[in-house]
Amino acid sequence: MNEKENKQGKSLEDIEEVITTAIEKIGGDKENDLCRFLPMSVGGYMHHFTLRKMKLKQPFELGSLIKQFIINPKKPNAVAPKQRAARGSKKRKDQMTFTRIQLERLLNIAKQTGDKEMISLLSPKTSLVAAKRNLMTSIRQGLVEEDLWFAYKESAESYQFIQDANKQFMAMDKD
Repeated sequence: MNEKENKQGKSLEDIEEVITTAIEKIGGDKENDLCRFLPMSVGGYMHHFTLRKMKLKQPFELGSLIKQFIINPKKPNAVAPKQRAARGSKKRKDQMTFTRIQLERLLNIAKQTGDKEMISLLSPKTSLVAAKRNLMTSIRQGLVEEDLWFAYKESAESYQFIQDANKQFMAMDKD
């Protein structure tokens, strides 16, 4: 057991020496600076957790990697980062996107041509309560606006559809 501990202690001392030499060579401040110079088989450079893990569990392999990619070359090359998947927006490339101003212009064109389907498609969706309020306000003012009626009708149909779906779901849940 003493011999194993002694070997491990010697290997940790050796790896510390190799790491210190490598940090000086690249002009870094800390161990993590070495990661950018150590390539991985899956692409990109070594993660600092991997470096720490290898330092404790596989010091000889880490030492050979550091020597191969940092100490032995005259000028070590930094490894390009691994390509990552795009985050956030899941926009499809073949799908057109419009700004709010462009949508308003399209809506005005649809209103001028009287295309009710396009009007309902491009109109902002309103809640049933808001559509009812807008419709009642226009009636009180003595104005007849078909758009408000269609918005109310569409909101009411959507609301009814959701209510029916919830009833079906609750009935299935009881069974």
